[in-house]
Amino acid sequence: MDCLPQGRVRDLTRLSSLMAVEEDHALLERMRAGDEQAFEAFVLRHDAVLRRVARTFVRTPAAADDVVQETWLAVLRGLDEFEGRSSLRTWTFRILVNRARTRATREARTVPFSAIGAEDPSVYEPGFGPDGRWISAPTRLEGDPETQLLSRELRDQLVAAVDTLAPPQRTVITLRDIVGLSAGEVCELLDVSDANQRVLLHRARAKVRATLVPLSGVAT
Repeated sequence: MDCLPQGRVRDLTRLSSLMAVEEDHALLERMRAGDEQAFEAFVLRHDAVLRRVARTFVRTPAAADDVVQETWLAVLRGLDEFEGRSSLRTWTFRILVNRARTRATREARTVPFSAIGAEDPSVYEPGFGPDGRWISAPTRLEGDPETQLLSRELRDQLVAAVDTLAPPQRTVITLRDIVGLSAGEVCELLDVSDANQRVLLHRARAKVRATLVPLSGVAT
Protein backbone atom coordinates (compact mmCIF):
# COMPACT_ATOMS: atom_id res chain seq x y z
CA MET A 1 0.00 0.00 0.00
CA ASP A 2 1.44 3.36 -1.02
CA CYS A 3 1.55 6.06 1.62
CA LEU A 4 -0.37 9.28 1.04
CA PRO A 5 1.68 12.49 0.72
CA GLN A 6 1.90 14.35 4.01
CA GLY A 7 0.02 17.34 2.57
CA ARG A 8 -2.83 15.10 1.49
CA VAL A 9 -2.90 13.45 4.91
CA ARG A 10 -3.18 16.85 6.59
CA ASP A 11 -5.98 17.88 4.23
CA LEU A 12 -7.90 14.67 4.94
CA THR A 13 -7.39 15.07 8.68
CA ARG A 14 -8.61 18.67 8.62
CA LEU A 15 -11.64 17.76 6.52
CA SER A 16 -12.48 14.85 8.79
CA SER A 17 -12.26 17.07 11.87
CA LEU A 18 -14.54 19.70 10.34
CA MET A 19 -17.08 17.06 9.33
CA ALA A 20 -17.00 15.54 12.82
CA VAL A 21 -17.65 18.93 14.43
CA GLU A 22 -20.59 19.62 12.10
CA GLU A 23 -22.08 16.17 12.69
CA ASP A 24 -21.61 16.48 16.45
CA HIS A 25 -23.33 19.89 16.44
CA ALA A 26 -26.34 18.45 14.59
CA LEU A 27 -26.49 15.48 16.96
CA LEU A 28 -26.21 17.78 19.97
CA GLU A 29 -29.22 19.80 18.93
CA ARG A 30 -31.25 16.65 18.33
CA MET A 31 -30.19 15.11 21.64
CA ARG A 32 -31.08 18.28 23.53
CA ALA A 33 -34.50 18.07 21.90
CA GLY A 34 -34.94 14.59 23.36
CA ASP A 35 -34.23 12.61 20.17
CA GLU A 36 -33.33 9.14 21.49
CA GLN A 37 -32.20 7.95 18.05
CA ALA A 38 -29.64 10.77 17.92
CA PHE A 39 -28.18 9.72 21.27
CA GLU A 40 -28.12 6.09 20.16
CA ALA A 41 -26.28 7.11 16.99
CA PHE A 42 -23.69 9.02 19.02
CA VAL A 43 -23.22 6.07 21.36
CA LEU A 44 -22.87 3.66 18.44
CA ARG A 45 -20.22 5.86 16.84
CA HIS A 46 -18.00 6.21 19.91
CA ASP A 47 -18.79 3.44 22.41
CA ALA A 48 -16.23 0.89 21.22
CA VAL A 49 -13.31 3.30 21.15
CA LEU A 50 -14.32 4.75 24.53
CA ARG A 51 -13.93 1.25 25.90
CA ARG A 52 -10.53 0.93 24.27
CA VAL A 53 -9.35 4.17 25.86
CA ALA A 54 -10.82 3.25 29.26
CA ARG A 55 -9.05 -0.10 29.12
CA THR A 56 -5.67 1.66 28.94
CA PHE A 57 -6.36 3.08 32.42
CA VAL A 58 -8.16 0.33 34.32
CA ARG A 59 -7.33 -3.28 35.07
CA THR A 60 -10.27 -5.24 33.70
CA PRO A 61 -12.84 -5.13 30.88
CA ALA A 62 -15.56 -5.02 33.54
CA ALA A 63 -14.03 -1.88 35.04
CA ALA A 64 -13.80 -0.33 31.57
CA ASP A 65 -17.48 -1.12 31.02
CA ASP A 66 -18.34 0.64 34.28
CA VAL A 67 -16.32 3.70 33.31
CA VAL A 68 -17.98 3.92 29.90
CA GLN A 69 -21.44 3.52 31.40
CA GLU A 70 -20.69 6.32 33.87
CA THR A 71 -19.45 8.44 30.98
CA TRP A 72 -22.62 8.02 28.93
CA LEU A 73 -24.77 8.83 31.95
CA ALA A 74 -22.71 11.97 32.56
CA VAL A 75 -23.00 12.98 28.90
CA LEU A 76 -26.77 12.53 28.95
CA ARG A 77 -27.15 14.51 32.17
CA GLY A 78 -24.76 17.26 31.09
CA LEU A 79 -26.05 18.02 27.59
CA ASP A 80 -27.89 21.18 28.63
CA GLU A 81 -24.78 22.52 30.40
CA PHE A 82 -22.39 21.73 27.55
CA GLU A 83 -21.10 25.10 26.33
CA GLY A 84 -19.50 23.95 23.07
CA ARG A 85 -16.01 25.21 23.85
CA SER A 86 -14.75 21.94 22.40
CA SER A 87 -16.40 19.42 20.12
CA LEU A 88 -19.02 17.12 21.60
CA ARG A 89 -16.69 14.21 20.92
CA THR A 90 -13.75 15.82 22.75
CA TRP A 91 -16.00 16.73 25.69
CA THR A 92 -17.17 13.11 25.89
CA PHE A 93 -13.62 11.78 25.89
CA ARG A 94 -12.66 14.30 28.59
CA ILE A 95 -15.44 12.93 30.79
CA LEU A 96 -14.23 9.40 30.11
CA VAL A 97 -10.58 10.16 30.90
CA ASN A 98 -11.51 11.88 34.17
CA ARG A 99 -13.63 8.94 35.29
CA ALA A 100 -11.07 6.39 34.12
CA ARG A 101 -8.34 8.18 36.05
CA THR A 102 -10.49 8.24 39.18
CA ARG A 103 -11.09 4.51 38.83
CA ALA A 104 -7.40 3.84 38.14
CA THR A 105 -6.41 5.82 41.23
CA ARG A 106 -8.65 3.61 43.33
CA GLU A 107 -6.97 0.61 41.72
CA ALA A 108 -3.55 2.17 42.42
CA ARG A 109 -2.61 1.71 38.79
CA THR A 110 -2.37 5.20 37.33
CA VAL A 111 0.96 6.85 36.46
CA PRO A 112 1.07 10.57 35.59
CA PHE A 113 1.64 10.98 31.86
CA SER A 114 3.70 14.09 32.56
CA ALA A 115 6.25 11.90 34.33
CA ILE A 116 6.77 9.66 31.32
CA GLY A 117 9.61 10.44 28.96
CA ALA A 118 10.43 13.81 30.52
CA GLU A 119 13.81 12.74 31.89
CA ASP A 120 14.28 9.58 29.89
CA PRO A 121 17.65 9.76 28.06
CA SER A 122 16.40 7.28 25.46
CA VAL A 123 14.13 10.07 24.22
CA TYR A 124 17.12 11.50 22.42
CA GLU A 125 17.32 8.68 19.90
CA PRO A 126 17.54 9.13 16.12
CA GLY A 127 14.50 11.01 14.89
CA PHE A 128 14.22 13.25 17.98
CA GLY A 129 15.75 16.61 18.70
CA PRO A 130 17.09 17.57 22.13
CA ASP A 131 13.72 19.15 23.00
CA GLY A 132 11.92 15.83 22.49
CA ARG A 133 10.30 16.89 19.19
CA TRP A 134 10.52 14.92 15.97
CA ILE A 135 13.22 15.90 13.53
CA SER A 136 11.11 14.26 10.84
CA ALA A 137 7.60 13.21 11.83
CA PRO A 138 6.60 9.70 10.69
CA THR A 139 3.68 9.21 8.34
CA ARG A 140 0.43 8.36 10.09
CA LEU A 141 -0.29 4.68 10.05
CA GLU A 142 -3.80 4.98 8.65
CA GLY A 143 -3.60 8.30 6.86
CA ASP A 144 -6.85 9.31 8.57
CA PRO A 145 -9.16 7.37 10.91
CA GLU A 146 -12.24 8.12 8.78
CA THR A 147 -10.83 6.80 5.50
CA GLN A 148 -10.81 3.19 4.38
CA LEU A 149 -7.15 2.94 3.42
CA LEU A 150 -6.48 -0.37 5.11
CA SER A 151 -8.01 -3.75 4.50
CA ARG A 152 -10.08 -5.22 7.31
CA GLU A 153 -7.34 -7.77 7.98
CA LEU A 154 -4.70 -5.07 8.28
CA ARG A 155 -6.95 -2.98 10.52
CA ASP A 156 -7.40 -6.00 12.78
CA GLN A 157 -3.62 -6.37 12.90
CA LEU A 158 -3.33 -2.67 13.74
CA VAL A 159 -5.70 -3.01 16.67
CA ALA A 160 -3.88 -6.12 17.88
CA ALA A 161 -0.53 -4.34 17.66
CA VAL A 162 -1.85 -1.32 19.58
CA ASP A 163 -3.11 -3.66 22.31
CA THR A 164 0.47 -4.83 22.98
CA LEU A 165 1.73 -1.35 23.82
CA ALA A 166 2.33 0.02 27.30
CA PRO A 167 -0.79 1.84 28.59
CA PRO A 168 0.47 5.44 28.09
CA GLN A 169 1.55 4.72 24.51
CA ARG A 170 -1.68 2.85 23.83
CA THR A 171 -3.78 5.73 25.13
CA VAL A 172 -2.00 8.35 23.04
CA ILE A 173 -1.98 6.39 19.77
CA THR A 174 -5.63 5.42 20.27
CA LEU A 175 -6.68 9.03 20.76
CA ARG A 176 -4.53 10.35 17.91
CA ASP A 177 -4.70 7.66 15.22
CA ILE A 178 -7.91 5.76 15.97
CA VAL A 179 -10.15 8.46 17.48
CA GLY A 180 -8.52 11.18 15.37
CA LEU A 181 -8.03 13.86 18.05
CA SER A 182 -5.48 16.61 17.50
CA ALA A 183 -2.20 16.85 19.40
CA GLY A 184 -3.55 19.81 21.37
CA GLU A 185 -6.69 17.94 22.35
CA VAL A 186 -4.70 14.94 23.54
CA CYS A 187 -2.32 17.12 25.57
CA GLU A 188 -5.31 18.78 27.25
CA LEU A 189 -7.14 15.52 27.90
CA LEU A 190 -4.14 13.76 29.41
CA ASP A 191 -2.47 16.79 31.02
CA VAL A 192 0.76 16.00 29.20
CA SER A 193 3.24 18.32 27.53
CA ASP A 194 3.45 18.54 23.76
CA ALA A 195 6.96 17.07 23.83
CA ASN A 196 5.91 14.06 25.91
CA GLN A 197 2.83 13.49 23.76
CA ARG A 198 5.08 13.42 20.69
CA VAL A 199 7.51 11.01 22.34
CA LEU A 200 4.74 8.62 23.36
CA LEU A 201 3.09 8.80 19.94
CA HIS A 202 6.37 8.36 18.06
CA ARG A 203 7.31 5.30 20.06
CA ALA A 204 3.84 3.81 19.73
CA ARG A 205 3.72 4.39 15.97
CA ALA A 206 7.21 2.99 15.51
CA LYS A 207 6.35 -0.21 17.38
CA VAL A 208 3.03 -0.66 15.61
CA ARG A 209 4.54 0.09 12.22
CA ALA A 210 7.30 -2.45 12.83
CA THR A 211 4.57 -5.03 13.43
CA LEU A 212 2.55 -4.03 10.38
CA VAL A 213 5.36 -3.74 7.82
CA PRO A 214 5.82 -7.52 7.28
CA LEU A 215 2.04 -7.93 7.01
CA SER A 216 1.33 -5.06 4.63
CA GLY A 217 4.43 -5.08 2.48
CA VAL A 218 5.11 -1.42 3.28
CA ALA A 219 8.73 -0.53 2.75
CA THR A 220 10.61 0.99 5.65
